[in-house]
Amino acid sequence: MVTIRDVAKAAGVSTATVSAVVNDTAYVSPPLRARILAAIGDLDYAPSSAARNLKRGRSQLIALAVSDLSNPFFARIVCAAEAAVADWGYSLVLFNSDEKPENERRILSRVRTLSCDGLVLVPIDASGRLEAREGEGGGIPTVLFGRVVESHRCDTVTIDNVSAGRQVTNYLLDLGHRRIASITGPLHLTTGRGRLDGMLEAMAARGLEPEPGHIRNGSFREDVAYSVARELLASSRRPSAIYVANGVMALGVMRALADLGLSCPGDVSIASTDTIPGIGGLRPRLTRTEHPIADMTNEALRLLVDRIEHGPDGEPRNVVFQPALILGESCGPVPAP
Repeated sequence: MVTIRDVAKAAGVSTATVSAVVNDTAYVSPPLRARILAAIGDLDYAPSSAARNLKRGRSQLIALAVSDLSNPFFARIVCAAEAAVADWGYSLVLFNSDEKPENERRILSRVRTLSCDGLVLVPIDASGRLEAREGEGGGIPTVLFGRVVESHRCDTVTIDNVSAGRQVTNYLLDLGHRRIASITGPLHLTTGRGRLDGMLEAMAARGLEPEPGHIRNGSFREDVAYSVARELLASSRRPSAIYVANGVMALGVMRALADLGLSCPGDVSIASTDTIPGIGGLRPRLTRTEHPIADMTNEALRLLVDRIEHGPDGEPRNVVFQPALILGESCGPVPAP
């Protein structure tokens, strides 16, 4: 492999002079520069980008830490992020916390060890231990994605979760449903709390509230939502409609309906926030609100690269995207008694 020493020897200069030309760090006379560039061309020398980046204090690595890689929603974010970072000349390092605080702490430490230039983080603890995050993350530029940590002063990119819950619930109310249940995400997360708040606001605006036992935590997991849905659907006060707080849980709810021999929407209407690849193949097609995932991911990386290249100064920027209500066939009028 051709080295910088080979180029220096061919051009009759020192390695320091070759380095000055390659990295543009010092003045080199035009004739000398031309001689060095000719030697580089003749020898087909490829300077080490890693070495150049190290000299500039950059690794050209951006870390993406998601909370549950088994959820296809996050896989879509990864695909969008890989394309986006390449456009800015960075490479992506992927981590999965699996919704476990100890994993997140280890990830933050690893991001620092790798000298990543920035981090896009889906946080798993919305209460946010700011001191721990700053210490373990090494104070690198960070953008929070999807979930907000109130005590963490950094840029955020989220969906309007309250609007998502409100849109779905209003649609169900307009169909005549009054006994509406919800299978939520963890309520300590802004995604779980916001979607439930939107549902409760929509019902309260019409003088309604959920019946006791009709608000259940599905932990954003398909298997948990399946078990919870079976309990709800087997109760004596079965809801006529269920608002499910994410697409993965919606799959669990639809499985529970099928296993109990119930039809959708003939017996129970189902609507959700978020979708996952392949869910469009379900019949009936699911009524849901959707995230503009590619736009959100691109915006998160744009904010991050801006912080990396121009410094951390300035107030945190909070970008909130609006969900869109997509109508399928999983919702209908209240079944006749």
